[in-house]
Amino acid sequence: MADSLTKLYAGKAAAGYLSASLLSGETLGKSNLTLLPNVAYKVNLRNFSMANAAVADATCAFTSAGDVTYVEKALAPKRLQVNRALCKNDWLSTWAGENMRAGLDGTLQTDFANYLISYTGALVGQQVEKSIWAGAAGTGGEFDGFEALMTADAAVVDVSAGTLSAANIVAELGKVRDAIPNAVYGHDDLAIFVGTAAWKYYVQAQSTLGYLNEFNAAVTAANFQGIAIKLAPGMSADTMVAGRKSNMFFATDLESDMTEVKLLDQTMVDGSDNVNLVIKFNAGVGYSTGADMVLYS
Repeated sequence: MADSLTKLYAGKAAAGYLSASLLSGETLGKSNLTLLPNVAYKVNLRNFSMANAAVADATCAFTSAGDVTYVEKALAPKRLQVNRALCKNDWLSTWAGENMRAGLDGTLQTDFANYLISYTGALVGQQVEKSIWAGAAGTGGEFDGFEALMTADAAVVDVSAGTLSAANIVAELGKVRDAIPNAVYGHDDLAIFVGTAAWKYYVQAQSTLGYLNEFNAAVTAANFQGIAIKLAPGMSADTMVAGRKSNMFFATDLESDMTEVKLLDQTMVDGSDNVNLVIKFNAGVGYSTGADMVLYS
């Protein structure tokens, strides 16, 4: 595939290289999930519980009471990659090629190479953020996200969604709060995850309520009646998820794989004028106990 280059080689370059704003890797960047590193193939999420009937009145005899439940769920990260070839000859007539020479000792300009590495890393972060929440393994470049996993799980607590707005966001968050199981409610790592539009509605609603004017100044922590609200930019519209960080997992092999972008000059390998851009990693999400999760959709 040929690169699409819009060139204006006249005068001096304005300043660096600019790209469209990329969706931030909010969920991983703020450690909102439990990270499981060094997962090359798959990992088992283990759930162990005993019925409340295990606690009984004391007697002189030994009587086994209550059932023990043990369930294992496999979390298998999906292998993903970015492969792109850039022809150095194509870039010679652009500002990126001002300090670049073709031939055996030619290479991409240093600041442009650094920009490519940074941009590709951010692009991967954007795609992973989307997959964490709304991904579908059947789609290229994605893995099954929480929405898909929870929709297919009968144990998950479901809440019927409406069309979110600033006028109803507080009431709809109340539905999610009410659906959170009592055994989960009150834990420090419990959070309600919302998409970008819902986040905006929430901040607007709180600003309208006028709490010390702090929401208008964006200086107060986001929470709903004591439950943390977390921004999940990759989440689908009119969707919310409630769960504990200790029950929500992101698995990958080496953490550095998702941030290590390689630029491999092929001139000394096969005599071509190509520079191969490569990043390979695996990623996937899952949870242990479906009954402790709430899906508003």
